[in-house]
Amino acid sequence: QVQLVESGGGLVQAGGSLRLSCVVSGGIFSINDWYRQAPGKQRELVATITGGGSTYADSVKGRFTISRDNAKSTVYLQMNSLKPEDTAVYYCYARRGSYGYWGQGTQVTVSS
Repeated sequence: QVQLVESGGGLVQAGGSLRLSCVVSGGIFSINDWYRQAPGKQRELVATITGGGSTYADSVKGRFTISRDNAKSTVYLQMNSLKPEDTAVYYCYARRGSYGYWGQGTQVTVSS
């Protein structure tokens, strides 16, 4: 059974940093993503990591870094220089072929 468990969210002041973690169990996935969803908005793709590299939404480029430790089956999202508009529930997503799996989400709140 595939399971994704996020952690690391919380309340931080603007300009601060957080690191989110996502432990993936039950399979090996070549593509991992972080999404976020703010209240009243659609879920949006924040960052993607594959064997060939990583990509980022323009809104987080230069501030966020996605990485993964295959030995620990964990995907990370390092978030620096946080802004109030980064406030959202952050979700981990793992893809393999036509299948995808979501984590339960972790709340990130950035105060001004």
